[in-house]
Amino acid sequence: MEKREFVTYMVAGGCAGMCVDLTLFPLDTIKTRLQSQQGFYKAGGFRGIYAGVPSAAVGSFPNAAAFFVIYECTKSLLGAGGVLAAPHAAPVTHMMAASLGEIVACLIRVPTEVVKQRTQASPSSTTYHILLATLRDEGVRGLYRGYGSTLLREIPFSLVQFPLWEYLKTLWSRRQGHTLYSWQAAVCGAFAGAVAAFVTTPLDVAKTRIMLAKAGSTTASGNIPLVLYDVWKSRGVSGLFAGGIPRITFISVGGFIFLGAYDKVRSSLQ
Repeated sequence: MEKREFVTYMVAGGCAGMCVDLTLFPLDTIKTRLQSQQGFYKAGGFRGIYAGVPSAAVGSFPNAAAFFVIYECTKSLLGAGGVLAAPHAAPVTHMMAASLGEIVACLIRVPTEVVKQRTQASPSSTTYHILLATLRDEGVRGLYRGYGSTLLREIPFSLVQFPLWEYLKTLWSRRQGHTLYSWQAAVCGAFAGAVAAFVTTPLDVAKTRIMLAKAGSTTASGNIPLVLYDVWKSRGVSGLFAGGIPRITFISVGGFIFLGAYDKVRSSLQ
């Protein structure tokens, strides 16, 4: 990858991440409170809807930038030659590239997500106080609570979203006979995001419960099957899809903004 391409992917990804995270932050807060163990209203209801936004603002640019640099780099390496260079192998290439991108991006995303979600569920506290309390009570490891569950949510999500996004773009481009405009790439991103969001909502519920759990509790140990079983036992199937509507809405609109902005900035810089 040339330096110009690296900078293009980094800037385009970072700008796209900031656009979507800050624009749709209120919906993310509502989703977090719906999924919290204490319930929506005890977690703050509609109060302090921007609680935790500093954490999201700090993490969104480097997180999205890291993802797209790894995603595009892996795509070009795998597609350069060999078995995965064949057109029919493109979905596998996109899946592998997206998975690797998520593993790296989550190293940045998880600490900001932990602080952000705890602030969203405790709107009377500030982002700074939540960060200090987490470091004091759990150390740096506390900032990575839920890293495994986040990966187990993000990788399946990306395995659905990115191959579907790339496939829809290719299909639409072939039918109209030229490269898609940015708004068309955004529409493909919205549809792919909605499908991926629905499929992975139970994993998102588990991740939220693990991140919000008190240190030392059974839930905090990060046993995803056990957390999902507890949710199903106490709240049924509806509990497994708690926050599903705002999540699907958030990610569908987010996919439109995120992937559309990425495509627009990338094409402007190239």
